[in-house]
Amino acid sequence: MKMEFFAHMIPPTVTHHDKELHAFMKGGKPHAVFHDSAELKDAKAKMHAYLSPYAPKTPLEGPIRLLVKWCFPQGGHADGEYRTSKPDTDNLEKMLKDTMTRLRFWHDDAQVCCEITEKFWAAVPGIYICVEEMSDQC
Repeated sequence: MKMEFFAHMIPPTVTHHDKELHAFMKGGKPHAVFHDSAELKDAKAKMHAYLSPYAPKTPLEGPIRLLVKWCFPQGGHADGEYRTSKPDTDNLEKMLKDTMTRLRFWHDDAQVCCEITEKFWAAVPGIYICVEEMSDQC
């Protein structure tokens, strides 16, 4: 099975690293807990809302190939020019794959065996996603 779609949105630039530290005392000892920042919570909710219409009826099985093209508003850049500034692609992918797991695109994001990720400046912002089941054969 193969599916592809374009989520027309301004991609979030906040990543899973955007946490808030909450320090407190418990039993006379200092403790610290990390929580999602308000900005990260909003980005996760936005990602969920934009991807949920594309969630398959049943999760994909076996090894999966994932191709993602992050298209950020071009501003003063040329349409299609690679974005070489933050956020890093690996940090962008973490929230995306976590969201796709929650939406049951697959059973576990460990199934993603092949990933191609690109980020661009684009006249039309959004996220292009192509996800497909792969055979165990080359």
